[in-house]
Amino acid sequence: MIGSGPNTHTLSVLVQNHPGVLARIAGLIHRRGYNIESLAVGPTESPEMSRMTLQVNVEDVVLEQITKQLNKLVEVLKIVELDPSAVRRELVLVKVKTSPETRGQLIEIISLFGAKAVDLTAEVITVEATGSPAKLAALLDLFEPYGIRELVQSGLVALGRGNRSLTDRTPRTERLKAVGPIA
Repeated sequence: MIGSGPNTHTLSVLVQNHPGVLARIAGLIHRRGYNIESLAVGPTESPEMSRMTLQVNVEDVVLEQITKQLNKLVEVLKIVELDPSAVRRELVLVKVKTSPETRGQLIEIISLFGAKAVDLTAEVITVEATGSPAKLAALLDLFEPYGIRELVQSGLVALGRGNRSLTDRTPRTERLKAVGPIA
């Protein structure tokens, strides 16, 4: 599961929805020798923009450097470091070993966590679960004794709490509207 130590930072980055933006941002961070622990990108309420949720484990000084470099990219409209109180969710699909003796126990665990059994064979049950990183870590800990055969998880997606949105505070958007689209 994704880290949550004192140097773990979650950035919500609003970008222009153009080809190559993801590669430029990931490349910028990579060239500086840092690892992206989690990355999720998707469309926003506006078709011209995408939102990237990045999680990095770096010192505050390094985070400031990364943020300054990202802000220099024309396609980056706004960067916000999300508070620890932000709503954070992930998706995990996991294949867990099962037998007739353990199937009932696994179904009980799945139900307790509000997850879903999406595929079932004689030897494996495939589970879909969404939730906070801590909730999913707890679920995987309970599955561990049964035997995890395969696991895939999405990147972290997160939104700040309250009624303000990232797009409410994007002065660069107004500048870009005045200049026009960038090719």
